[in-house]
Amino acid sequence: MEINEMIKAAEERSANAFKRSEKIALLCQERVLNAFQTHRISARHFAPTEGYGYDDIGRDALDDVFADALNADAALVRPQIANGTHAIFLALSGTLEPNDTVLSLTGTPYDTLESAVGLNGDLPNALSRFGIRFHSVPLLENGIDFACAKKELQSDPTIKMVYLQRSRGYAWRDALSIAKIREAIAFVRSIRSDVIVFADNCYGEFTEEVEPTAVGADLIAGSLIKNCGGGIAPTGGYIAGRKDLIEAVSFRQTVPGCGKEIGSYAASYRPFYQGLFMAPHTVAQCQKSAILFSALFEMLGLKTLPHVDDARSDIIQSVMFRTKEEMIAFMQAVQGAAPIDSYVVPEPWDMPGYADPVIMAAGTFVQGATTELSADGPIRPPYTAYLQGALTYEHAVLAARSVLKALIAAH
Repeated sequence: MEINEMIKAAEERSANAFKRSEKIALLCQERVLNAFQTHRISARHFAPTEGYGYDDIGRDALDDVFADALNADAALVRPQIANGTHAIFLALSGTLEPNDTVLSLTGTPYDTLESAVGLNGDLPNALSRFGIRFHSVPLLENGIDFACAKKELQSDPTIKMVYLQRSRGYAWRDALSIAKIREAIAFVRSIRSDVIVFADNCYGEFTEEVEPTAVGADLIAGSLIKNCGGGIAPTGGYIAGRKDLIEAVSFRQTVPGCGKEIGSYAASYRPFYQGLFMAPHTVAQCQKSAILFSALFEMLGLKTLPHVDDARSDIIQSVMFRTKEEMIAFMQAVQGAAPIDSYVVPEPWDMPGYADPVIMAAGTFVQGATTELSADGPIRPPYTAYLQGALTYEHAVLAARSVLKALIAAH
């Protein structure tokens, strides 16, 4: 079948899944719009500040708008948060104390967080250095191992936090749906009402009708160069949830006693507001792009997750290649279809924080922005790539042409 015919056939196969993403985007857009209107956002909120940042109305209103948009009581939204792992680390280190234990119900966290909690070496300021333990309950094939988790919760009184990783990281599993998160939280509360439930929300914002905080999560965190930034925010991250916990996290982000009341930003806040407003639409574009690629990969006989018709709870499309060479050819084709650095040829390299050589295709306007068309994966069997983005579905169609040519040639 000719390439354009393959894309047309994939689009026809994806029609119902496209409609589902568009419906969710409309519902989320309404919630975001209501948040802007409730807090009477105007141009004055975009103005930069300097010095201590006392009475920074742009910063404070941004927190309030994000909180409403993310179904939370409060939020801490800061350009100074470097990435999603930083946001998660702030949430953990701001609410945990020596001799506390974190129990992950979704297995070992992804590579970059392993170092932060002390599972991968003994780095300065890792949580393990402060006597904070991180234990994991391995996932079963069909999801969370509730029997094992129950034993842990009943036998270990030091468990202060239950950790849920919504997205898959570098694992071959489904993203954790809101329904599964609700089930997990109800299970935890039936055994221990005193623990904090934290959900790593990276890649998951606005992929379903509500966020984990709407179904009982005490805290969530994520990056602004992923879903919530709408492809516009140039940097930053957020933590959202219970007001008392957000205050505790703010004491870690700045200094105890000052917290959210200080911290200036000498550039405009406009990209963060505008990015949030664009986020539901941008996330739908990302999901539609992932759906298209899923259909095409399946037509090529490759293993995919999610499948084209599956409900989606993040923006990532996993695909398993037959050989290392096929995976590298795919990455190079994605890079070649980018608007930025399209002439660059990605190769595997030893990236800080990762256990294996990693190859990344990321010709993005914002470095590392995963709502822009990008892909990455560790070079280890099974050779699995994780595709995310794009800002526009049209770009995904054009990229799909390049990818199909490369994969057909490599096979």
